[in-house]
Amino acid sequence: MPGPWTHREVSANGIRLHVAEAGRGPLVLLLHGFPEFWWSWRSQLTALADAGFRAVAVDLRGYGDSDKPPRGYDLWTLAGDVAGLVRALGDTRAALVGHDWGGLIAWSVAALHARSVSSVAVLAAPHPLALRRAWIRDGGQRRASRFVAGCQVPLLPERRLVRDGGAHVERILRSWGGPRWTSDPGFAEVTRRNRAAMTIPGAAHSACEYYRWVVRSQLRPDGHRFAAAIGHRIAVPVLQLHGTADPCVLERTARGSDAWTAGEHRYHALDGVGHFVHQEEPELTNTLLTEFLAAGSRP
Repeated sequence: MPGPWTHREVSANGIRLHVAEAGRGPLVLLLHGFPEFWWSWRSQLTALADAGFRAVAVDLRGYGDSDKPPRGYDLWTLAGDVAGLVRALGDTRAALVGHDWGGLIAWSVAALHARSVSSVAVLAAPHPLALRRAWIRDGGQRRASRFVAGCQVPLLPERRLVRDGGAHVERILRSWGGPRWTSDPGFAEVTRRNRAAMTIPGAAHSACEYYRWVVRSQLRPDGHRFAAAIGHRIAVPVLQLHGTADPCVLERTARGSDAWTAGEHRYHALDGVGHFVHQEEPELTNTLLTEFLAAGSRP
């Protein structure tokens, strides 16, 4: 997809990752969520580049033009992908900006690879342990997360995602997004591009594997080890943006993440915004991000 960015492939953590980058300056790594790919950060790529940052949006493992290996869709490995990508891009540290699954990964990198992270900004993404706690204690969050349960059976979820040219991807975007965004004329392009990206061979299966690990790991030793490893407070500055109309990750779940922060923690609730904060309110997101990142990049 042409634009004011450069595409290239980078080897990190044993796989090949596709990135789009723009600008020069301190590194900001943009991590997308489900059911998207790097293009969801198109507005942030240009805004951050204009603000004096080197913005890099990556297709996560299994998505878009990145490799789709048969395994590695656990937060241990995904965090290693990001930490390895920071080094492969020629930096020792990066500011991480993550949405949805990208946000869960950003929290995990900050806990497991602290030396690779200068700050964390998460959109529609509570701390992984805050989300786990809400699943256990909050019936409303369990109902909101019923999509996760639907991904646990084999084969059927990925077939549903690719059927009819990815029509189910459009249904997800419409049901999770806020009404202002889904009624905007530009929403048609969003659905078209994300439907096409999900029908790339292997992408739908990889996307489902993320959700399978997060549930099955709760009953396995690696899940308990992971929870213990990320259970400490992270010291880097944290920015949280969350839509009050998010139907799949409730705002009260996101607010519980401050239990795992030790430094500066900014929280902004965006009225009437659904799950896709950075696409639904790009200008406000860009303003809040650049202010946060600029403060952190000062000597």
